[in-house]
Amino acid sequence: MLSSTHLTPQQIVKELDKYIVGQYDAKRNVAIALRNRWRRMNVQTEIHDDIVPNNILMIGTTGVGKTEIARRLAKIADAPFVKVEASKFTEVGYVGRDVESMVRDLVEQSVNMVKARKKDEVKERAAQSVEEIILDALIPPMRSKSAGFTVTPEQEGEPTTDVELNERTRSLFRNKIRNGELEDRKIEINIKGSGNPGVGMIGAGMMDEVSMMNLQDMLSGMLPKKPRKRRVTVGEARKILFEEEASKLIDMDEVKEEAIRRAEDTGIIFIDEIDKIASGAGKKGGSGPDVSREGVQRDLLPIVEGSTVNTKYGVIKTDHVLFVAAGAFHIAKPSDLIPELQGRFPIRVELTNLTKADFVRILNEPKNALTKQYQALFEAEGVSVQFDDDAIDEIASTAFEINADVENIGARRLHTVMSRLLNEFLFDVPDKIGADSQIRITQQLVKDKLSSLIKNKDLSEYIL
Repeated sequence: MLSSTHLTPQQIVKELDKYIVGQYDAKRNVAIALRNRWRRMNVQTEIHDDIVPNNILMIGTTGVGKTEIARRLAKIADAPFVKVEASKFTEVGYVGRDVESMVRDLVEQSVNMVKARKKDEVKERAAQSVEEIILDALIPPMRSKSAGFTVTPEQEGEPTTDVELNERTRSLFRNKIRNGELEDRKIEINIKGSGNPGVGMIGAGMMDEVSMMNLQDMLSGMLPKKPRKRRVTVGEARKILFEEEASKLIDMDEVKEEAIRRAEDTGIIFIDEIDKIASGAGKKGGSGPDVSREGVQRDLLPIVEGSTVNTKYGVIKTDHVLFVAAGAFHIAKPSDLIPELQGRFPIRVELTNLTKADFVRILNEPKNALTKQYQALFEAEGVSVQFDDDAIDEIASTAFEINADVENIGARRLHTVMSRLLNEFLFDVPDKIGADSQIRITQQLVKDKLSSLIKNKDLSEYIL
């Protein structure tokens, strides 16, 4: 396991606190769930296969931090993470995405993570190979009959043969490449052809997604991949060739095995808007869209319970994948989900609505607070922006008031308010407000800029 997963539940909550304000109960439960995965993998007896994760159902209005908690949790764990919306899926037989696609997306994410790490391990060897290819394109080598013959530019005396002159020139150019002196020089390189047969949607109605992907992979492997010549700068060539050379050094079979294992043991699937597939208002076994909704729940059930799913990288078992579901449950209730699915989400956490004090903290405390984001945007133009404490209080008060009067969209309302407040300044930089300028956001300025938002109860132009 990675060192990041050795964090204790309290340390995990502290990490989440850096980005998410409040919602202690939800943070506490996801921290325990994450730590339990490490505990399970360190159980010495055979029972460790029988220990299944406690999936979590988060209940709360939009913009209170449900998605952010799950996303940050995955980053802390350095685990494969996929976010899907339950409303995108439809029952088998209807037009829409197959529920198994979420597991295939998880494996794809896991493969990308493992490949990125493997590329990092071989980057020095790949960089050396790229350097040689670029050098060969600039100064083609001349082969000498005497093996291992090299000349360094420091050697005294004039070169006596063409081979010696060639080697000396190559050494000089190698140093120029390393020093970045030839980045804009154009060279001609060979690029591997894609070999993509372009099957497209042939037979799509009769084949499932996995079969289609496997057919494309098989055909692309059979067709010859002819290299094609391309004229690019040395800087561009380095990027293009690095990918090819790094891929040659990576054992893809090893990557697939490790990716499947990581997805099985540490994967997290976040199912958002799960309330949209519940039969609302206590309807049971209705008709029309409700049939499809209940069908999606029944299709989800085996995935969440634990089943095997075929992917183009191999078979994955979902027994130990952590599922975190979330929904506002305005119309439907958690009890409107089918009982079997309810039982697969034993941990239920209700996230509280954000208060004005929470909005103040959201603007001040997180590492990626909106105020810090806007300051960074202005700093890119050389402009300094300062927010007075009472100005932040006024922004929070305005956002809270609009949420109460119109529609509660949680912390996302702050994006509306901050955009309204600062868009005029963003438009004037750098034409009217030049570099080294300072902008101070005061309480009065906030009141002047946002007064129309409060007066106009319709707000249709500004609602996200």
